[in-house]
Amino acid sequence: MGSCYSAPSGTKNTESPTMSHPKDYLERILTANVYDVAIETPLDVAANLSRRTGNTILLKREDLQPVFSFKLRGAYNKMSKLTPEQLARGVITASAGNHAQGVALSAQRIGCEAIIVMPVTTPQVKIDGVTRRGGKVVLAGESFSDAYQHTMKLVAENGMTYIPPFDDPDVIAGQGTIGMEILRQHAGPIDAVFVAIGGGGLAAGVASYIKRLRPKTKIIGVQPVDSDAMKQSIAAGHRVELKDVGLFADGVAVKLVGEETFRICRELLDEIMLVDTDAICAAIKDIFEDTRSITEPAGALAVAAVKAYVEREGCSGQTLVAINCGANMNFDRLRHVSERSELGERREAIIAVTIPEKPGSFKKFCSVIGNRNITEFNYRFADPSIAHVFVGVQISGKEDVGRIVDDLKSNELDGLDLTDNELAKLHIRHLVGGHAPQLKDERVLRFEFPERPGALMRFLEAMHTDWNISLFHYRNHGADYGRVLIGIQVPAEDNAAFAAFLDNLGYPWVEETDNPAYKLFLGKTLR
Repeated sequence: MGSCYSAPSGTKNTESPTMSHPKDYLERILTANVYDVAIETPLDVAANLSRRTGNTILLKREDLQPVFSFKLRGAYNKMSKLTPEQLARGVITASAGNHAQGVALSAQRIGCEAIIVMPVTTPQVKIDGVTRRGGKVVLAGESFSDAYQHTMKLVAENGMTYIPPFDDPDVIAGQGTIGMEILRQHAGPIDAVFVAIGGGGLAAGVASYIKRLRPKTKIIGVQPVDSDAMKQSIAAGHRVELKDVGLFADGVAVKLVGEETFRICRELLDEIMLVDTDAICAAIKDIFEDTRSITEPAGALAVAAVKAYVEREGCSGQTLVAINCGANMNFDRLRHVSERSELGERREAIIAVTIPEKPGSFKKFCSVIGNRNITEFNYRFADPSIAHVFVGVQISGKEDVGRIVDDLKSNELDGLDLTDNELAKLHIRHLVGGHAPQLKDERVLRFEFPERPGALMRFLEAMHTDWNISLFHYRNHGADYGRVLIGIQVPAEDNAAFAAFLDNLGYPWVEETDNPAYKLFLGKTLR
C-alpha cells in the first residue's frame, strides 16, 4: 500500500535493495520473521458481497493488525535482521502513514530508537499514532520529498539505518507472508487474488509466493485512476514518475514505484485494474455491511476491483480473494464516503435538465422522473426562456440513467448525465445558481489545497495582482487536503503568465472552464 512518497529525482537510497529472482523469495517468505508483532489475520467470507456477485468473495483482514495495516510485517522483518550495532544506532524512515506506525511499533518491540520524519503538514492524529508507539517524530518540509531529503541528511549525520517503505527484499518478503497465510487458510482452488498497489511491496510479496505454488491463480493489482504509477510503468517498460497523485486513497498515493517491486510486478502480475473514487467509497460500504468495520480508501481498493472484475468477466462460482490492507480512516471522511458510495453502486444518478421557462414544463419534468426517489433537487432560472434543474435520482442500475435521459428527450427536455462528472459531484451540487455571463475571461479550475495554515495565503500571494477571483468554493472532506473550486479572470495576453503561476504553485489542479456542468449552472448558459 505504501506511503504517499516518491524518492526525489537524482537521489539514491543509502541502502539499495539486493535484487533477487522471484523464485528466491519463496525461502525469504517462509523464513520471514513477522509474528513477534503481527498476527495471522483471518480469511473471512464476505457473505453479502458473495451473494450479490454469485461468487465466493474472501476478505483477508489485514485491517485487524495491531497498527490496522499490513505494514508492520515488512518493517519488522527488515528490522529483525539488523545487526546489534545497527540497532544500537537506531532506525529511521520517512513516512506519514501506515509504514511509520509499523516502524514505530517494531522498534518498540525490538527495543531500539526509531525516528520518523514527517512533513509539517502531517495531521496530528497520525503524529500521535507514532508517538504512542514510542517513535520520535521529526517534522521537516512541506512534502514527502522534503521529508525524505531530511531523512537522508540525518542518516549521513548519525548513521541510523533507513527502513524503506517497499523497495527492499526483506520488506517485500515480510508482506509476502500474507500470501503464505492465504494458501494455508484456503486449501481449495483460488481463481484470483486482488491486491492494492502503492509502491508495490505488498503485490510483489504476495505474487512471489502464490505464483510459485499456484501459478494458475491470477494475481491482480489494483490502483486508483489518479495514482497509477505501476500500471503506467509496466505499460512503458520502465518506471514512470507521476507529476501528481490523487490523495483520496492516500495509502497508495505513490509517485514512483520501487525498482525491485517494479521488476517483480512486471513479471508476475496478470493485470492491474484501475478504480475511481466512487467505486472505492462503494467498496468501503460493502466491507462495512459484511464486517461492521470501516476500511480506509486504500484498504478497499481490492474489493472495488473484485466487483468490477465480476461485472467485466460475467463470472460466477469463482473464489476471489480481496486483501483488505488497512483501516486507518479519519472519521471526518465518512461524510464524503457516504455521499459518494451511492454513486459508486450506481444507486444514484446526477442529471442536469434544461426546461422551457413556461407553464407546464416543470410538471412535465416531474412526470418523466415518475415514481423514482429524488435524492437532491436544485432549480435555477437561467433566462426568460429556459431554466436549469440539477437533480439526483435513485436508480436501479447504470442502464436506468440512459432510459431517463431518453425519456426526457422524447418529452422535448434536454437531459445531461453528470454522474461521472467530478466538478458536478464535488462542487456544482453545492453551488447551483449564480450565472455571471457578464464576466470576461473567466477560467475555472479545481485545486487540491493542503490542509494547513497559510495554504490559501500562499495561493493568493503567488497570484498576479491584476487577476480577479470571480468564484471560490471550498469543501473539507476530513482529509489532509481541501477541494477548492476557483474562478479567475485571466486576460488572453496573460495566459503564459497564468501557466507559469500554476506550475510554480505546486498544487494539483484541473481546469474546468469547458465543463458543461459549470456552463449550465455557473457560467455562460448552454442552449
